[in-house]
Amino acid sequence: MVPFRSDLEPKRRSVVSNRDSVRENSSVDFPRLPSNNPRMPRPDAVRRVKSYSAADGYVYQYYFFEGNRAQRGGNHGGEFTYVVTADRHTAFPFKIFVMQSALDSWAKLNGRPLSSSEEYAVAKMRLFQAFDEGAVLAPAAGQPPREVIVDESNLEEMLGRLGI
Repeated sequence: MVPFRSDLEPKRRSVVSNRDSVRENSSVDFPRLPSNNPRMPRPDAVRRVKSYSAADGYVYQYYFFEGNRAQRGGNHGGEFTYVVTADRHTAFPFKIFVMQSALDSWAKLNGRPLSSSEEYAVAKMRLFQAFDEGAVLAPAAGQPPREVIVDESNLEEMLGRLGI
């Protein structure tokens, strides 16, 4: 039995030594092939389309597109963009600009600033007023989107509609 055992000993050592050499060379990189499945583009945000029956007889459909801090003629404020349609075929952007000076004046008189949600609500009330006035029109081809403004003259009225 002893000779048989000695025959196996060297084989075991060679197997162990091969494993060790594989571990030493484990840093060998295999080139990765480019994937044939490109990344999917991120889907657009799901927009909730809402309706508004205006005093002018039209039923407008609209959704909020984006809000940004912006500047108009040296005046800072919040710019709220809505996408609007009156005929369900052509949609166009419409902007509401809430002037920061009006917000600052209101905050000074009332001891607190409006929250971002309240500022958004003011812009939405101004959009509804523009619907009722018939002021929401598609821009002429090649023209920038039309907009209406919330300033010191109409901020209190918008806040009154909200009960603020």
